[in-house]
Amino acid sequence: MKNINHKKHRMIFTVLLISLFIFSIWVYWGNTSIQTTQISINSKKIPASFDGFKIVQVSDLHNAEFGYNQSKLLRAVRDASPDLIAVTGDLIDSSHTDVEKAMDFINGAIHIAPIYYITGNHEAWTHEYAKLEKRMIESGVVILKDEGTTIKYGGDSIRLLGLNDPDFTIKGDMFGKSAGMINTKLKGMLDGNSEYTILLSHRPELFHVYAANSIDLVLSGHAHGGQVRLPFVGGLVAPNQGFFPKYSEGVYEKNQTKMIVSRGLGNSIIPVRINNRPELVVITLVS
Repeated sequence: MKNINHKKHRMIFTVLLISLFIFSIWVYWGNTSIQTTQISINSKKIPASFDGFKIVQVSDLHNAEFGYNQSKLLRAVRDASPDLIAVTGDLIDSSHTDVEKAMDFINGAIHIAPIYYITGNHEAWTHEYAKLEKRMIESGVVILKDEGTTIKYGGDSIRLLGLNDPDFTIKGDMFGKSAGMINTKLKGMLDGNSEYTILLSHRPELFHVYAANSIDLVLSGHAHGGQVRLPFVGGLVAPNQGFFPKYSEGVYEKNQTKMIVSRGLGNSIIPVRINNRPELVVITLVS
């Protein structure tokens, strides 16, 4: 009887060990294998020349590394053949900022397509951001800090706006002042413009503000896909949204405004993603 029990326990231990090994491999793959998500955005406001225009969104890299000198990430960006690259914040991580690693991506990507960049909260939290900003400008990156620019293509044009992360101005925002501040900034940036308008803003939780200002398309990140994604439920937790966040990944619509929330590429406070692969978003405009 003792021998039978011993064999049974050993079998259970072996099964648990194999299961743990398989789970570890799955988690590792799920944190290092980039998923490219294709999204088409249709609008009658998109000019004819921009039909088929591709934007690659890179968000929340957090100094993560995909291949030597970001070779895997750059290959995925290059394979998408973008007309524009939008970096929507948290390129670096405030707890282990590595400007050189961030520049590995920037220096490679700038040769693929023009880069337009906005800050995230981690840029606001580190004293090394000024160094990174200087290096990016020298490399040819367009940094949008509460301002807009015109993107011309094939004789037509659209507007591209970029918001600086609220944490540069309001630390913590215990009293919810960010929404009012962002609303005021957007009204000043729009100024009656009627062109198709894309907004780069790190914070998806402010979607109601973007929609109230009739922005056509918003590219956002910050939520990390909810960090842990549960079947039939979605994301588990996200910064500034708490548990079961409303905006964690994919496309959301309110009035005439669409918002794309990237799951991002890296991790921050929580070091591991579960059922939530790093994401590169490829947006195709359709007129």
